[in-house]
Amino acid sequence: MGSKGLRRPLRKPEFPRAPVIRIEIRAPRAYHAPGRIAGLRRAARAVLQRHGLENRATLTVALVDEETIRQLNWTYRGIDAPTDVLSFPTPVEIPPGIRYLGDVVIAFPYAVRQAQREGHPLDGELALLTVHGVLHLLGYDHEDEPERRRMWAVQREILHQLGFLEVAPADEGEEVV
Repeated sequence: MGSKGLRRPLRKPEFPRAPVIRIEIRAPRAYHAPGRIAGLRRAARAVLQRHGLENRATLTVALVDEETIRQLNWTYRGIDAPTDVLSFPTPVEIPPGIRYLGDVVIAFPYAVRQAQREGHPLDGELALLTVHGVLHLLGYDHEDEPERRRMWAVQREILHQLGFLEVAPADEGEEVV
């Protein structure tokens, strides 16, 4: 048979692709539930979108036990007690144009108790802690009243956008001294 009529397949033009930004979630299997990992990723991505960083920054969210977060709290803050969430800013570029913001570490058992105490769903509590932690990575703080009001307002806005209208930080109504 001859090669008459056969053509070389056309090569598709190659266009530079935008980098795929993946928000890393680390959690032991015991903390997994349907939709939970996707919910953490969605909460982190909502903060990045709100700040115009959706395709320009990434981060890691880790769910840990209380002993792990107690050790981190002692090592980095000098407080020998568990807490709900810690943020570790690490602003570096990986590859050029993509910022790695750092790590958000959430004490899963602590979050479970906090959600029960506050009377809202666990997924809402995890969204709150993720949003709170990512905001810290972006430089937000709540050391004084004006900073706190600003941070809480942004948290509330993002949580409402995610559908958690009833979720708010436990101390939202309290005054900082």
